[in-house]
Amino acid sequence: MKTMRLYFSCVFYLFILGNLWGQTHYLAENGRMHFKSDAPLELIEATSAELKGVLDTEKGSFAFSVDIPTFQGFNSPLQREHFNENYLESKRYPRATFVGKIIEEVDFFAPGSYEVRAKGVLDIHGVKQERIIKGQLNVTKDGISIRADFTVLLEDHKISIPRIVHQKIAEEIMVDMAIFLQPKPAE
Repeated sequence: MKTMRLYFSCVFYLFILGNLWGQTHYLAENGRMHFKSDAPLELIEATSAELKGVLDTEKGSFAFSVDIPTFQGFNSPLQREHFNENYLESKRYPRATFVGKIIEEVDFFAPGSYEVRAKGVLDIHGVKQERIIKGQLNVTKDGISIRADFTVLLEDHKISIPRIVHQKIAEEIMVDMAIFLQPKPAE
């Protein structure tokens, strides 16, 4: 299974992001993505420690991807099953992605902290939506860390919630992510 995920990650990077490869690339395989649904009757939270990313510092281009089934931490196994089968339909739409470009100019060779906006296409549940997401980018001698907090409206991604559980699932989901990208190893 892990080999299969690695294979799909490589395919994702090579075919979808082929135009990003060069000498100025940073990669990550183990970022963190967390979501929270704070509805009147129930709080639901889950986290994936398998957020993947690539950043081209020359172009300011990026791509992030997380496999939906990797989210853990639900209130119960049944809740996780409903998340994957009924709401996110992870067999049909196994991955969420955000691909785009950093709007602000960033000196990736000068250590420091930068407030940035990322403009790109957020693809969740097979529905693509253009978004601008604010984040914090920190450049160090070891790599680049990125943190962002944003919301996702279920309606924007055609995720339906049955009326019977409407009070248990929020219509607006809070998401936060953190990832540390390191220079691509020389080939």
